[in-house]
Amino acid sequence: MSTCATASRDLDEPLAGTAATARTWLLVEQSGPWGAKALTSSHLDPELGRALESAADGTGVRVALIRRPGRHADCHAAARRRVFAAHVDPRSRDLWLHSAVTDDPARLLRLDFAALGKGDPHSFDTALGAVPHEGGPLALVCTNGKRDRCCALLGRPLAAELAEASEAGKAGTWEITHLGGHRFSPTLLVLPYGYAYGRIGAEEVRGVLAAASAGRIVTEGCRGGSAWERPGQAAELAVRAAAGEDRAGALSVVRIEPRVDAEPRVDAEPRVRTEPPARAEPRGQTGSGADPDGWEVTVAHTDGRHWRVTVARGAAQPPRPESCGAALGTPARMDVVAVRAEAPGLRDVDNVING
Repeated sequence: MSTCATASRDLDEPLAGTAATARTWLLVEQSGPWGAKALTSSHLDPELGRALESAADGTGVRVALIRRPGRHADCHAAARRRVFAAHVDPRSRDLWLHSAVTDDPARLLRLDFAALGKGDPHSFDTALGAVPHEGGPLALVCTNGKRDRCCALLGRPLAAELAEASEAGKAGTWEITHLGGHRFSPTLLVLPYGYAYGRIGAEEVRGVLAAASAGRIVTEGCRGGSAWERPGQAAELAVRAAAGEDRAGALSVVRIEPRVDAEPRVDAEPRVRTEPPARAEPRGQTGSGADPDGWEVTVAHTDGRHWRVTVARGAAQPPRPESCGAALGTPARMDVVAVRAEAPGLRDVDNVING
């Protein structure tokens, strides 16, 4: 039986630049079944779910439900639940992951979502009695089969294998409602640094988690850092490869300049998309307000170096389903064309990669 993940893998669709975007992740434990729009179609009070969606809109905060791997009885019993918040944007003074336990998820409405999106944990800590997370990195595997069957068929076995591997695995492994890009299943988000992965197996995940524990980022199989919009995700990964830089927080996307039909924009407040753009417009036919054909992205290092990265917006060919049961489409892809070191006195890196 063909699936969207099978088609994407067989066609070797690029992973870079496909991660969901968020500067801060807010994760709420909710056991039991999840619907396609889990915040309003699970055993979480749908009114609360709608209120959280509204409060987070435009703030840089992305809200998702999580649960422990395993069977999920259709039970409405109230239970104490874990809540995590993680700020993953290196441009802020601190990256952090805090956790709390609550039996009243309505307390989440006391949060200052605008401040949370900018990296201030004060309202989260005060409202929920949260503290810095003391365990290892969190492995969050998308398993919501109501969004797409690939997430259940490929994600749930991965989450179960990770959780069964050790006590540390049980503590750090969670199922999550939605990470975008069903066709890249199994998909994974790793906190505290906010990098997403696709088409990844349990052994590779353990390597990613070991690296994250040491403050390093594995780029193989990486879809991008969620702090950046899609062109920035592809550019940052390309700079990591060109510069041999794997330290978390060492690089920041400081500017994204559309190359056509748009004004340059400082990327200080990246938007939160619930799903990457479905497809690219044909070349030369981008209308008013359409996404541009490409970008010039500036990536900065904490040591003062800068790179200029040319990213082209392409369309994945031949057509393939973007999710199971969907019509064939040509999803947008981020192709890195060149990476150039710009800091004075450094050897110029000019890698033409031509996706």
